[in-house]
Amino acid sequence: MPPMTQDAQSSRTLPARWVENWRAHPTRVALSCDGVSLSGEELEHRSRYFAGILTSLGVGPGDRVVWEATSSTESVSLAIAIMRLGAVLVPVSERQRTHERHTVVSDVSPRLVVSANGLDLGDLDVRQLSLDNLHDIASDECVLDHVGLDERALIVYTSGTTGTPKGAVMTHRNLSAHASSLEQAWGWTADDRLLFALPLFHVHGLVAGLFTSLSCGSSTLVQSHFETQRFLGAMRDERATMSFCVPTMLHRLILDPDVGNVANLRLLVSGSAPLSVQLFHAFEEQGSTILERYGMTETLLTLSNPLLGPRRAGTVGLTLPGVQADLPQRGEQERELRISGPTVFQGYWNRPEATAEILEDGWLSTGDIVRLDDAGYAVICGRMKELIITGGLNVYPSEVEDMLRLQEGILDAAVVGVPSEEWGEEVVAYVINDAASLDVEGIQARLASVMSSYKIPKRFVTVDELPRNDLGKLQRHLLP
Repeated sequence: MPPMTQDAQSSRTLPARWVENWRAHPTRVALSCDGVSLSGEELEHRSRYFAGILTSLGVGPGDRVVWEATSSTESVSLAIAIMRLGAVLVPVSERQRTHERHTVVSDVSPRLVVSANGLDLGDLDVRQLSLDNLHDIASDECVLDHVGLDERALIVYTSGTTGTPKGAVMTHRNLSAHASSLEQAWGWTADDRLLFALPLFHVHGLVAGLFTSLSCGSSTLVQSHFETQRFLGAMRDERATMSFCVPTMLHRLILDPDVGNVANLRLLVSGSAPLSVQLFHAFEEQGSTILERYGMTETLLTLSNPLLGPRRAGTVGLTLPGVQADLPQRGEQERELRISGPTVFQGYWNRPEATAEILEDGWLSTGDIVRLDDAGYAVICGRMKELIITGGLNVYPSEVEDMLRLQEGILDAAVVGVPSEEWGEEVVAYVINDAASLDVEGIQARLASVMSSYKIPKRFVTVDELPRNDLGKLQRHLLP
């Protein structure tokens, strides 16, 4: 039988596709979390069991269920059960502070909150159970895998790098179209074995990783935390064919003596934060050409370097199948990237004004400034809200940061604009320095040979660390 087309695949929900794969390959490992594995048959049975318990608790289609996204087979089976039942999955991080979880739970008004060991939700009046408590409840008969494509499937709260987190609402159609797009673009098959150590409360690990791997019938190998030796060992011992990482992980992997294991992967993907050109080339020398891609919570993945053909350092490639991108022409001035297509979210939960600010006539304004390189590949220049205007001239922090990281003694850098009576804003660099003192004049002189003078930081602040979230993304608003 010929493989289904992307349109045919996208016309079915992910739960329907998952179950079809599990029944076609009942003994194949579908999920492994920290070495504990479930076959397709076991995962189907386990998720059905949890769905029956949720039904006994009164959870039904459309109900929101807050799920503490831990990387265990029990926890993932529960998340799958929520999706199969037609309820709406709302992942939260086990690392979140009480007030952060309080914000999410109070905003989404869930039918139920399920966590590993109980969450401190303050004074919120909401039913909460631990995973262990669920086993004390009888599993009832339930109807599974019959939810419609246009029903809500997932609400993911954005990282809140610039303000209060907002819940991005995804439908089953969004998720199915996204899985089909990656399956086609990256040649993803049931023979693949995907390894990652990404958090499951974010779309990188949950949607691009777990959900898509299950929809392709692949084996999904999840590690609850990242440790280089363990990760590279699993890459070898578990015969991984694909791996998803963030640049912070890749920085650590390249220093490990076993980094050569990456050469056995058919595909190593980097995302969630910019990948430096230097790190890209360092992995090339190890026999692995990293595929860098672009996406955001509200659109899922939309741009990618190609599976076949050149992968260009410093770029996020071309549009993925099914995606429409409003990009400048080659040679045109950079401008904001806009995205349209079946993966674009439905809006923010209970935030119509915030939705209207970025979504108009099916086109989402990403807030990212983009240009095309000589080959027509997209290059992300920076965020509009992070743009520094000094003396009437535009400075993109990421460009300056890349140059600073090349300077001897600077381990990491973050650049921001600070109000200035003379310049409007002046460029200030926060740096992690491994030397006894920082040679500011020497650094400024070297930068002057590679960039315009107005881009060079006027002040330097030495710090012990830079604020980053769980995916390594810089949190500029938390700088002192």
